[in-house]
Amino acid sequence: MGDEVGVFAANSNGHENSSDRTPTPTRSQSPSQSRVIDVYPLSNYYFGSKDALHLKDETLADRTQRMKSNYAAYGLRTCVEAVIVVELFKHPHLLLLQVKNSSFKLPGGRLRPGESDIDGLRRKLSRKLSVNDNGDGINWEVGECLGMWWRPDYETLLYPYLPPNVKTPKECTKLFLVKLPESQKFIVPKNLKLLAVPLCQIHENHKTYGPIISGVPQLLSKFSFNIIET
Repeated sequence: MGDEVGVFAANSNGHENSSDRTPTPTRSQSPSQSRVIDVYPLSNYYFGSKDALHLKDETLADRTQRMKSNYAAYGLRTCVEAVIVVELFKHPHLLLLQVKNSSFKLPGGRLRPGESDIDGLRRKLSRKLSVNDNGDGINWEVGECLGMWWRPDYETLLYPYLPPNVKTPKECTKLFLVKLPESQKFIVPKNLKLLAVPLCQIHENHKTYGPIISGVPQLLSKFSFNIIET
């Protein structure tokens, strides 16, 4: 899988210390540095596993029918996903979840009716990357919205804009920058893999990662990466 690096641990106690080094403190940012992202080494973080999540195993027809039912009941389906960057081999890497050793996803998921983008994303991150659903005290730092993708109809692809002739889109996916602290524990369900993939490998690699993930490097192009060495 090229330079992809699996960062989940499957030890019995669900925790693994990947480094004993002490990270350098975050640099304070002035207004002129607001486009700078502090990126910490992958080795600063701890990884473990927990019980598997229930994943829907459905056909495209099943998914389309479920989307129609949900739209009839709740209207526009909104998904929120996290863009999380770490450093490995002096290069920025994106954290992705791999499902069934095949498809890749950004951490996140669908909002509940009436739920805000920020609250929903924090809930989803806690469910997929923390010990328990309440986040176990983790305060996910959700930053700005980097981009939005729209599904005009049930069976069409997602587009990075809403066509002006589409009055009732069926789905909207929002990508948010999530900044990591100097150190944190990631506890991943056993049926998912957490991977760190270099941005240069993701860029425009639609075939492997799909249109949303492969477009993330372009969304991040307005930022500078401040690699924190430890």
